Amino acid sequence: MIDGFRTVNLLRVRDGRRTADVDRAATEEPLEIRLHGRPFAVIMRTPGADRELAAGFLLAEGVLLSAADLGAIAHCTDAGAEHPENIVNVTLTNESAEALDSVLAGRRLVAMSSSCGMCGRLTIASLRTGTPAVTSTCAVSREALLAMPDRLRAAQAVFGETGGLHAAGLFTCDGSLEEVAEDVGRHNAVDKVIGRMVMREAVPIADRVLFVSGRTSFEIVQKALLAGIPIVASVSAASSLAIDLAADGGVTLVGFVRGDSFNIYTHPPRIS
Repeated sequence: MIDGFRTVNLLRVRDGRRTADVDRAATEEPLEIRLHGRPFAVIMRTPGADRELAAGFLLAEGVLLSAADLGAIAHCTDAGAEHPENIVNVTLTNESAEALDSVLAGRRLVAMSSSCGMCGRLTIASLRTGTPAVTSTCAVSREALLAMPDRLRAAQAVFGETGGLHAAGLFTCDGSLEEVAEDVGRHNAVDKVIGRMVMREAVPIADRVLFVSGRTSFEIVQKALLAGIPIVASVSAASSLAIDLAADGGVTLVGFVRGDSFNIYTHPPRIS
């Protein structure tokens, strides 16, 4: 089995006729994230880039305050552990390590579906963030923005095999694709690309555009805001909460980037 997908048997029904065939399905498996060996969260994800996913997820959840708070991330090496490839242990440093007990005390261990962004939060109020508004001189031309969907799609290796994965990409301000990640959950894909930058100590990401393959929700914008990303764009719609948060957070939010058109919801001066 290739990590991103596996072969499955099926019946194709066309015009009332059934034909046995095989196809490829996107892989979905649980990833348990532990903090200093203690359970913290379970995320349903597509295997691959697990360390990046964990780093991005912990930044979005407020466990990491900066890249400097990340000590180490490694897959489980405990003898006798069942499916150690689906467990990662994170060691924190600095203020994040000091706050470990309070973080775990205020958090319940939950299994998150691949479509769930912040299902483990305990209250609506905890979704809000006190992160300062993004400030950036990054500006993107109309032509560069319109080219992003095709460039992202061309880089989706597993989607080409399965048709069943979301993608997130980080583009430079002139439209070059630098980082891409795929996952059954668009939130996971975003965490993977942001987590990659966290592990490189390249956060805040003030000179990149985050482009996602699906709807832009509150959670997607909040992840971008926490990472300092100034522009978020997608091929689909943005939710009302996403628009409100982008407006308050200084994030330029663009939706329905298709063909030769798009909608700018907030902070339009960054799009020329």
